[in-house]
Amino acid sequence: MSKKETKTGFWSRFWQICKRVFLILFVSHLVYVILLRWVDPPITITQLTNWVQGNGLNRDYVDRTDISAQAMLAVMASEDQLFYEHSGFDWERIQAAMRHNERRPNKIRGGSTISQQTAKNVFLWQGRSYVRKGLELYFTFLIETFWGKKRILEVYLNVIEMGRGVFGIEAAARTYFNKPASRLNRQEAAMIAAVLPSPKRYKIKPLSNYVAGRSRFIQTQMSFIAPLPGVQELLRSGAPGTY
Repeated sequence: MSKKETKTGFWSRFWQICKRVFLILFVSHLVYVILLRWVDPPITITQLTNWVQGNGLNRDYVDRTDISAQAMLAVMASEDQLFYEHSGFDWERIQAAMRHNERRPNKIRGGSTISQQTAKNVFLWQGRSYVRKGLELYFTFLIETFWGKKRILEVYLNVIEMGRGVFGIEAAARTYFNKPASRLNRQEAAMIAAVLPSPKRYKIKPLSNYVAGRSRFIQTQMSFIAPLPGVQELLRSGAPGTY
């Protein structure tokens, strides 16, 4: 066998192996995504990184029926008011964020939806690389396809960071208000939602001026979106909470 034939045979075997590895990875993570439709995600990269960095790890996953509807409403009003109707991406918001970031590169504004944030926090790592963003788009498509809005919102409220070392609405409710997430009222839910842009920076205890002002704005937005039929459908899956 000539050297050229040997080289050709090597690359042929190499690509066969690559295709098999790719197929195995694709099927395995697809099965994992589908499994998380019913099973709570294990520790995430973000949670593990926070723990390794010494920030602690306080989390307690709960079912959506044990989450106050006020908390669901607050995060939609704060983070993604079109969550109930988009397919995972708010393209107008993304384009607006890109234009803003071009004009003000030192003050980056995010355009991610709740679906995108959920995909990032469950499957990926924090950062702004093109690789991570591409994977985020991919996983967002998968969870929108296999999970549905109610499950996405439930997982989001269970995995998102809501303070230094505080992950999920149950841990946040008990840390800040000494009560379960099912009993959060409108004001308390808005205060928790107010820290989401930067949970290590913004404080509920002691209450910062930013969180106080931001929570009042969120409560106003909650009143605007609450009557929408799509929002009402999502809220019916949560605990009543209190006003």
